[in-house]
Amino acid sequence: MLEIAASIAAAADPIDAGLQRVDALIRERLASRVALIDQISRYIIGAGGKRIRPRLVLLFAEAMGFEGQERYELAAIVEFIHTATLLHDDVVDESALRRGRATANAIFGNAASVLVGDFLYSRAFQMMVSVNSMRVLEVLADATNVIAEGEVLQLMNMHDPDISVEDYLRVIRYKTAKLFEASARLGAVLGGADRPLEEACAEFGRSLGTAFQLVDDLLDYEGHTDELGKNVGDDLREGKPTLPLLLAMERAAEDDRVLIRRAIEHGENEKLPEILALVRRTGALDATRAAATREADKARALLGALPPSRARDALLELCVRSVHRSS
Repeated sequence: MLEIAASIAAAADPIDAGLQRVDALIRERLASRVALIDQISRYIIGAGGKRIRPRLVLLFAEAMGFEGQERYELAAIVEFIHTATLLHDDVVDESALRRGRATANAIFGNAASVLVGDFLYSRAFQMMVSVNSMRVLEVLADATNVIAEGEVLQLMNMHDPDISVEDYLRVIRYKTAKLFEASARLGAVLGGADRPLEEACAEFGRSLGTAFQLVDDLLDYEGHTDELGKNVGDDLREGKPTLPLLLAMERAAEDDRVLIRRAIEHGENEKLPEILALVRRTGALDATRAAATREADKARALLGALPPSRARDALLELCVRSVHRSS
């Protein structure tokens, strides 16, 4: 169990050297003559992270037999886009802790964080142009637009206990899974995959990203702050109606449903111990993990379209580790 729960980074042993090149490229491309941009960008990038989206670019490119420099450029681009969304998210959510450190907005202020997030987006688009591929531009432009829609959808759903499970899943697919999908698709595009294979790779990313976010939402009620690198119960404090809460509300007695509704509507973090007991007692946590497992299983099945390789093996392992993790 400890082996399965180990860092998701171990799933990508075949591309460790490639990830080192990506990290070097990220540091190089972060350079700016504006000191505050340098300071904030390096602070948040330096916090680390699983680099799962760059891994997908590299692994799918390798699975397709592509060895060009463009794979590192695109892997860095998707990490820049992801980092920009984190900067903006933490401002919107008023978060104080991420990856075990104070958030950039907590240290440098909201205005600086938003503007540096904009810098990372624009730098990512500068880098896209250098790849000289209209298809790459199309994939990433579409992804960034859908992610922005997902952010707005999530904002609209805040403090609303009446959203449906499908509405919740739509936010996940837009806000989180879309960049996973784009990352996998980019590896296929680089490798010259035909459209059916490209779509299978993209669907893998979409399913894996959905599984990943479902587990993130689960861990907000089941995890530990020192492992998560963020405060347990943040989703409840922010009034986010995630799957554990929605399922608990469906299954709970009337008085308990009222308690959950009020907690979502008012962000009652002081009710967290009672809510935790409820989501456990109703089986909502187990049901959420089961939903994540189904998505990961879908992703694994899609890898049958790829020829056997060490990259495909790493992608299969990534499916397992995306669900069985503690951070």
